[in-house]
Amino acid sequence: MHAVRVVAAGDSLLAPSVTRSLIAAFTCGAAVPPPRGERLDVLTTRERETMRLLGAGLPNAEIATTLVVSEHTVKTHVSNVLTKLGLRDRVQGVIAAYETGLVVPGRPAN
Repeated sequence: MHAVRVVAAGDSLLAPSVTRSLIAAFTCGAAVPPPRGERLDVLTTRERETMRLLGAGLPNAEIATTLVVSEHTVKTHVSNVLTKLGLRDRVQGVIAAYETGLVVPGRPAN
């Protein structure tokens, strides 16, 4: 009943084991994601441009046209972006583009 009242009041309730895990993660040097945009420092300017267009949902052909390069070059840039940022696929690339502020909802890609 106490937990229901706490949540109903707009507060959160964490089990002690969860609290201990969080404290341990932050005090034992656990990996903390870099601040917004900082992780993009590993990308070249062209890779950043490619990621921005990827994040806007453009297919390789349209990215190639926009950047005035071949589709093969775009595939190389996309592969480099995913590898350097430790991403599995294009979907994670799109998510990362939004999370880092490279793509902003409502703002045109070009």
